[in-house]
Amino acid sequence: MIDPATPGPAVRRRVIVHVGAPKTGTSFVQDVLWRNREQLATQGVLYPADRFDEHFLAALDLMDLHWGGIEREAVGAWDRLAERVRAWSGTVIVSHEILAVASREQVRRALASFGDAEVHVVLSARDLARQVPAEWQENVKHRRTLGYRAFLDAVTDPARSSELAAWFWGVQEVPDVLDRWGSALPPGQVHLVTVPKPGAPRDLLWQRFASVLGLDPDALRPETDRTNPSLGVPETALLRRVNERVNHGVLEGEDYRRFVRELLAHRTLSRRAGSPRLELPDDVRRWAADLSETWVEVLASRGYDVVGSLDDLRPDPAAEGRGLTDPDHPDEAAVAQAATDAVVALLEEVTRLHGSERFLLGEVGRLHVELERSRSLWFRFRRRVVLEADRHRLVALALGAYRRARGRSSRSA
Repeated sequence: MIDPATPGPAVRRRVIVHVGAPKTGTSFVQDVLWRNREQLATQGVLYPADRFDEHFLAALDLMDLHWGGIEREAVGAWDRLAERVRAWSGTVIVSHEILAVASREQVRRALASFGDAEVHVVLSARDLARQVPAEWQENVKHRRTLGYRAFLDAVTDPARSSELAAWFWGVQEVPDVLDRWGSALPPGQVHLVTVPKPGAPRDLLWQRFASVLGLDPDALRPETDRTNPSLGVPETALLRRVNERVNHGVLEGEDYRRFVRELLAHRTLSRRAGSPRLELPDDVRRWAADLSETWVEVLASRGYDVVGSLDDLRPDPAAEGRGLTDPDHPDEAAVAQAATDAVVALLEEVTRLHGSERFLLGEVGRLHVELERSRSLWFRFRRRVVLEADRHRLVALALGAYRRARGRSSRSA
């Protein structure tokens, strides 16, 4: 744990709360902060975490969310985090994307828990034409089985009455998230980081994050293997079919996270090149473009600090009728190829685990042999003592004293 009594150079107390949104580079930023937290502390910047998911647990606790049983680990996590925030005399960064869904009452509790610090809220956002498909895919990676068109219908339903729609708009409706988190703050302390368009320099998003967090982007180590990669259409279709087969007691939560989400989705299927990407059909793209224009107008009128450009939130125009690949009816040959790669990855993992098992069994066997050898040596020593006691009075006296002492010890136990 970083010692809050030694925060580095003295600066005013400031708390930067990065509240999302999902699929906007949040996993990357959090991993950079986690890996560099010791270096940041020497500069007066605290990323208060002793485990990589500490802010996630704190967010679950703040909002009393159920999350596949993980919430049991989260009890009291927000208060512990807030205590470390209050104890630090420099800048503190808190970051997790599910904070975007916090209610106004939960936001008030969070801001009050930071004491008299100057609070800044940061939201990162990407255009809806990329966010909507990404959110459906994220649902699939969390073992959901709802089809793509059904997901789009739920999201675009004006009533927003389903649980799915409530969650989606809770974390993705940019003006509303910023209003809930920033209404009690001066507009200059509310920051919107826009995700650059495709084709922008690879490090541009990191540069934007670093500027709003007050960090030197070149002084940290932005390399990270903790990302949330996207999948192609056949890979996502395969994963949804896997979910349909393993969701009813076949795989428990931790096994699913390890073997399906991490091994298959992130480390195998996401690395397949050449697959068509998820896109919006023409009718939903037009809806997304219209809604985005409304958002841009609202955000421009509020005076927030925009890091990037509001134009980044406008979906790029696309030629209609170009025959998008439908993930509800994918190319079966492409799905089969993805399934083959998935089987190979699982076989490699089974082989690795079996090798580890053989090694551990070998170690257990070796320790057993050594234990038996030690027992044999001890037995031969005791037998030699008994034989010597028959010939030497002093040895006999010592042996008798040992047996009496052992007998007393046994009775007292």
